[in-house]
Amino acid sequence: MKKNPHDIVIKPIITEKSMEDMTEKKYTFKVDKRANKVEIKNAVEEIFDVKVEKVNTMNIRGKKKRMGRFEGKRPDWKKAIVKLTEDSKEIEFFEGV
Repeated sequence: MKKNPHDIVIKPIITEKSMEDMTEKKYTFKVDKRANKVEIKNAVEEIFDVKVEKVNTMNIRGKKKRMGRFEGKRPDWKKAIVKLTEDSKEIEFFEGV
């Protein structure tokens, strides 16, 4: 069964470091923990109508947080850095940021 691309790519990550990478056509996204690189590549290509050259992924462990004497943990998540091909157009979503 084919997954919906919007279920794979959850949201873009906009930080100072990710903004610097955009000059090299690298974009950072929070993605589904179970998604593999091929699924992420196909989802980004379908959603933004671009050509993806390479996908790097990393699993991020959730931090421990305290509220007074109670301790909790933020959820674990997966981050993907997507590099577009040279001839691909840029993703407009990040333009005005």
